[in-house]
Amino acid sequence: MRVELGEVALEVRDSGGTGPVVLLVHGFPDTHACWRHQVPALNAAGYRTIAPDLRGFGGSGRPEGTASYAPARSVADLLELLDREGVDRVHLVGHDWGSGIVQQLAMAAPDRVASLSLLSVGHLAALRDAGWEQRRWSWYMLLFQYEGIAEEWLLRDGAARAREFLAEHPDRDEVLARLSDPGALTAALAIYRAGLPPEAMFGPELPLPPLPGPVLGLWSAGDRFLTEASMSGTGKHVAGSWRYERIDDAGHWLQLDAPERVNALLLDFLAEHA
Repeated sequence: MRVELGEVALEVRDSGGTGPVVLLVHGFPDTHACWRHQVPALNAAGYRTIAPDLRGFGGSGRPEGTASYAPARSVADLLELLDREGVDRVHLVGHDWGSGIVQQLAMAAPDRVASLSLLSVGHLAALRDAGWEQRRWSWYMLLFQYEGIAEEWLLRDGAARAREFLAEHPDRDEVLARLSDPGALTAALAIYRAGLPPEAMFGPELPLPPLPGPVLGLWSAGDRFLTEASMSGTGKHVAGSWRYERIDDAGHWLQLDAPERVNALLLDFLAEHA
């Protein structure tokens, strides 16, 4: 369904029902479809799932201007969406940029969060703590800051560079077709430009608030964008309970590569914090 919010319209998959609510938030360059293996498992266990396309992605609206894609704007969208759906308290699950956004939501409205599950991306302070190995793996974050240049580099020669960048994505061809639509790639990259300017990753280390627990962190051994330390070190930045799980034989899109393992871990964690 399409939900008209104050600033933007979001495409949302809502399973309905009266069970505890799980909000599933995707990252770059995905849509709610990246949760297609988790939604049935969660619904079968009695949970209501809400999985939106973030602003700028999939079927959701694309506001003008880079500033419109600051993570805080997506946090506001999600809180408004929960209000519209009559949801007071929610389990948050986020992957990639979705992890960063649900972390900000949890810090902004901790009383509304039953639990926090982070896939691939941990606390920003842990990302910094991971040192130069993580900074080396994050080279593309600098490239993505250059509007026009990054788009041309990724899409030239039939999107050869984007194809290489997303080599391990199980839905690569579908993703590339979507990003080739006019304006789609610029809107998707805007989340990097608004939310993670170079000084955030490479500048002076400013103190950051801890995450309210309980928090589950999942990292996959085949992730070529994020080091294990960037997730395992998140525990130092959690005010509450912390659980870390490593998933072998999966790449960055672990919820698609290893759905049974991810589902089992999510369901176990959610049951602990019902």
